[in-house]
Amino acid sequence: MTAVGDGSTGSAGSSASGGSTNPTGSGEAGRRHAEAAASIEAIERSRERLRLAGRRSLGITGSDESPVPLRRAVAEIGWYPLVALMALILIDQFLAGGLLTLGPEISRTFGVGASTIAVIYGLQALAMSLASFPLTAMVQHRPRRALAAVGSGFVWAVATVFAGLATGAWSMALFICVYGAASGSVRSLHLPLLFDTYPAGTRARIYSLYMTALWGSLILAPAFIALMSVFHLTWRGVFLAMGCFSFAVVLVTVRLRDPGFGRWDAERLRAVVHEERTVKTTAAPEAPEPEQDRTVPGAPDSYETSLRFFEVVRRLLLIPTIRRLLVGYVALGVMLTPLITFFNFFLDEQWHQGRVGRAVFGVATNALALPCLLLAGPRIERLYARNPALVSRFAGLLLTVGVVLIGVSALLPVFVLMAAANAVGMVAFAVAITAISTALGNVVPARMRAHAASLANIALYGAGGLVGQLFLSGVYDRSGPVVAIVSLTVPGVIAGVVLFGSGKTINEDLDRMVEEIVEQEEVSAVLSSGGRLPMLSCRDLHVGYDDVKVLFGVSFTVEEGEMVALLGTNGAGKSTLLKAISGLAPPTGGSVRLHGADITYLEPQRRVHLGVCHVAGGRGSFRDLTVVENLRTYGYALGRDRRAVERGLEATFEAFPRLAERRDQRASTMSGGENQMLALGRALIMRPRLLLIDELSLGLAPKIVGELLEMVRRINAEGTAVVLVEQSVNIALSVADHAYFMEKGEMRFDGSAAGLLGRTDLLRAVFLRGATQAVTS
Repeated sequence: MTAVGDGSTGSAGSSASGGSTNPTGSGEAGRRHAEAAASIEAIERSRERLRLAGRRSLGITGSDESPVPLRRAVAEIGWYPLVALMALILIDQFLAGGLLTLGPEISRTFGVGASTIAVIYGLQALAMSLASFPLTAMVQHRPRRALAAVGSGFVWAVATVFAGLATGAWSMALFICVYGAASGSVRSLHLPLLFDTYPAGTRARIYSLYMTALWGSLILAPAFIALMSVFHLTWRGVFLAMGCFSFAVVLVTVRLRDPGFGRWDAERLRAVVHEERTVKTTAAPEAPEPEQDRTVPGAPDSYETSLRFFEVVRRLLLIPTIRRLLVGYVALGVMLTPLITFFNFFLDEQWHQGRVGRAVFGVATNALALPCLLLAGPRIERLYARNPALVSRFAGLLLTVGVVLIGVSALLPVFVLMAAANAVGMVAFAVAITAISTALGNVVPARMRAHAASLANIALYGAGGLVGQLFLSGVYDRSGPVVAIVSLTVPGVIAGVVLFGSGKTINEDLDRMVEEIVEQEEVSAVLSSGGRLPMLSCRDLHVGYDDVKVLFGVSFTVEEGEMVALLGTNGAGKSTLLKAISGLAPPTGGSVRLHGADITYLEPQRRVHLGVCHVAGGRGSFRDLTVVENLRTYGYALGRDRRAVERGLEATFEAFPRLAERRDQRASTMSGGENQMLALGRALIMRPRLLLIDELSLGLAPKIVGELLEMVRRINAEGTAVVLVEQSVNIALSVADHAYFMEKGEMRFDGSAAGLLGRTDLLRAVFLRGATQAVTS
């Protein structure tokens, strides 16, 4: 928090606005502001200083040095977690691989066309996408991802067996959907498990090894089918054999355990902060404490402020890199799901390859990806260490090349050339997916990785895959497999371009993640050492609507029981700041803390339970409800008992006799002043800790404004902190001692109300009319 006492302009927490000084004030209020300001400034300095150290702890060194040998880096952890997850993804692809390779035989058995098989495969992808969210929600707060992953393996085995017993296309579709739902664990849980098990600096290589199992499954499934053909098994017999093999493999993975959240990310960053504070205090080193919230008495506990499932999803969608990656995944899904369906029909119809021929083709063309993935892992690791943006650009470029080669392969007239182009294209595709998955896993906080993986899964297989199947199956039916495959290069190239562009934002988003963890640890350290923070602290808030930025690094604090005036020009961002505090406008950067607890991304209704009440200008009531119904709604929203609600009603009617006269009248038929009284009645019922009032006096007669201001004083006197947004300086400064002034989305002044009057550069003539009288009277 800063104040401006001279002719320069300043912004709390924002150097872009100019110079700043400490806030002015007197007595107890001034002392509290000074203490809080000192704590916040210390956190700001630490955040800037520790950013580079935090990046290094995540493996971003800025150099192109060769990484530590993998065997030495994972010696303490061991190879079993990686091997177990590789085994699970290996059998995960069995049923899907069997469906695709044996698609022509299955379609002839059931008397359906290629489009029906494509739809069944699309339903499997849709089920996999829809199941990702429930699986992620199940493991969000408790580390049981390994249990869910192993359990899914047993479900795959059962579904594979029953698919071989299907009596028709749609009964097979049912078993395929069950299998797909279980496969959601692979797409949502495997990457977070790997990244929490193995340290930064090894993850690209670990994940490239993991991806060899994925590509190995594309080899194993057709190879298994070719082997079973030696024994003259039908496609049903092949599925039964696959199911039995899957059971045996899953038994090998039962010792897999969850390492916990953020073992090599959040904990390492906390260790960096701890070491910094140890050096500053010259205290004996201690092990950093496990992740927890160390807050002051009366502050929200960790359960009250921990993000729930859809709050995490909303938080992720505010990250620019995640949004770009999801768009890229949608475009990629439009290409990928139809492609892997149509290509086997292309081999069957265009090149007359039977079941064994298609299986051998799948083995040969995918085998080249295995050594290339092993070679690519260290290269991706070095790119990430030097600059994470290079990983995104590398992935986008490779994906574009791979997609074009796969499309060109369908046009080549010689079988060997077609197979070679397809094989090289698959190599580029495999390495690109490995690289972009590494970027996705590193750009989000550890506890949110499963959510990010689920979103990517839904974008790839749900949104993109379903759209691709619906629209491009018609291309196959009308024009044949060659045209269908070539047409798929268009969304594939779009995906490559979008993923390449994600390099623009990845570094900024990584820094933001590091800063959030560092800030949380610094806040905890300040509180545990006896320091104090304001009741409300907004730091470096950036808020916008769509692509229009409204707030640019705004910092704002409110002490317990304080009355604060928030002034500014039209369109300065005052209302947007209140919405960010109450949860109606989630910020794209910065933080909102209540007694040190992070509430930045909590839903508005949860902030109400924490004592934050927002009275929006001109919209403070439900227009179609009566006065009594409105007031009771406010009470029941907090789960209060009936007696407490009735006491609140009596207090409101005592404070506003006019509302008592209109208790059964609809809010839509009342005047603006009466509606503002009704809105303030919310505070009398809820008794919030923080009351945000937007444009209290807008369009109201002076007499009504006086009554409302008297009630605001009464609410504040009972211990509620009040933030009053006003255009009128004389009204705002008649009730507030502390003032902020905003202009063009930035905080230009933070200090005493009397000090604001001396800033004639801010308070132009239109604001000054009557202001001096208000303060001196």
